[in-house]
Amino acid sequence: MADAAPWALAIVAVALFLYLFSGVLMPFAAGIALGYLLDPVAEKLERLGLNRLGAALFILAVSIILIVLALVLIGPVLGHQLSGFVENLPRIVLRLQALVSDWSAKLLDTSWGSDLATRLGLGSGNPGDIQKALADYAGDAAKWLGGFAKSLISGGAALVGILSLIVVTPVVAFYILVDWNRMIASMKSLVPPRYLPEVSAVAGDMDAALAGFLRGQSLVCLFLGLWYGLGLTLIGLNYGFLIGITAGFLSFIPYVGSLTALVVSAVVALVQGWPDWTMLAKALAVVIAGQFLEGNVLSPKLVGESVGLHPVWLMFALLASGSLFGFTGLIVAVPVAAALGVLLRFFFARYRESPFYLGEDSEAANQP
Repeated sequence: MADAAPWALAIVAVALFLYLFSGVLMPFAAGIALGYLLDPVAEKLERLGLNRLGAALFILAVSIILIVLALVLIGPVLGHQLSGFVENLPRIVLRLQALVSDWSAKLLDTSWGSDLATRLGLGSGNPGDIQKALADYAGDAAKWLGGFAKSLISGGAALVGILSLIVVTPVVAFYILVDWNRMIASMKSLVPPRYLPEVSAVAGDMDAALAGFLRGQSLVCLFLGLWYGLGLTLIGLNYGFLIGITAGFLSFIPYVGSLTALVVSAVVALVQGWPDWTMLAKALAVVIAGQFLEGNVLSPKLVGESVGLHPVWLMFALLASGSLFGFTGLIVAVPVAAALGVLLRFFFARYRESPFYLGEDSEAANQP
C-alpha cells in the first residue's frame, strides 16, 4: 500500500491541476496531442537524415501551409455560412414551431389526440392552448439558441479561445516534437529502477491505446467532416458545409458528432423543404450513410478495440469530464479514460497475483 501512495498522490495532483486550469488548457492539450500524433513522422524524417530540430521545423512549416490553405479555401465559406446560420436561427426555430403547431392542430382533431395533450399538461386539449404552450416553448428556445450562437461569434472569450487554438497549438506541438525524446528520458529517470520494467510495460500499453484512438479517430473525423460537408452541400441543404464540418470535428467526442449532424441537418432540411419531404429524406440518407460507414467500416478498421472501454463507462467518462472540465473535458475524456483503463487492468492483474488474493499468507500461517 505504501508503494501505491506516491502514484495515487500524483494522479490526484494531475486531476487538481486539470480542474483549476481547465479554462486555458485547450490549446496546450491540442498541441500535446498533435505533437504526440506527429512524433512517428518526425522519427521517419530523422531516419531520412534530418536531425530532430530540422524534422520539427519541416513539420511546423507544412502544418502552417496547410492551416493557411484551409483558412483561404474553406474559411470564407464557413464564415459566410456561420453568419447566415446565426442570423436565421431564430426564424428556423420559429418556423419549426409553426409546423409543430399545425401538426398538433391536426392531431387534436381526433379524440385520442386531445386526451393525450391534456394528460401531457399542454392545456385543456384545445388547439389554442396547445399552440400557446408550444409558442412559449419555441420562443424561449429561439431566444436561447440565438443568443448562444451569437455569443460564439461575438464573445471575447470565444474569440480569444479560437485565436489561441490557432496560434498556440502549433507552437506547443513544435516544442513537443523537439523535446519528445528528452521528455521521455526525463520521465523514465524519475521512476525507481525496481519499478522501471513494469512502468515501461504499462506505458507501452497506454501508448498503444492512445495512439490507436487518437490517430484512428482523427482520420475518422476527417472523413466524416468531408462526407457530411460535401454530401449535405451536394443535396442543396442550407448551411450544409458548416453543419458537416462541425459534425466531423465534434465526432472526436463519441456520440456528439453523429447526434449533431442528425438533429441539425434534419431540422434545417425540414424547414427548408416543407411541405416537400425530399430534402429531409436526402439529408437523413447522407447522415445515416456516414454513421453506417463510421460504425461498420471506419472505426473497426482505424480505431478497433484500442480504447477497450464499455459503452456505459464511456458515457460516464464523457459526462463526468464534461461537468468537471467543460468542453476541454469532453475532448480529453476518452484518451484519459483509455489510459486509466490500462492502469486499472494492470492493478487488477497484480491483485489477482497477490498472496492476499491467492490465500498464500493464510496457508503459510496454518503450516506447522
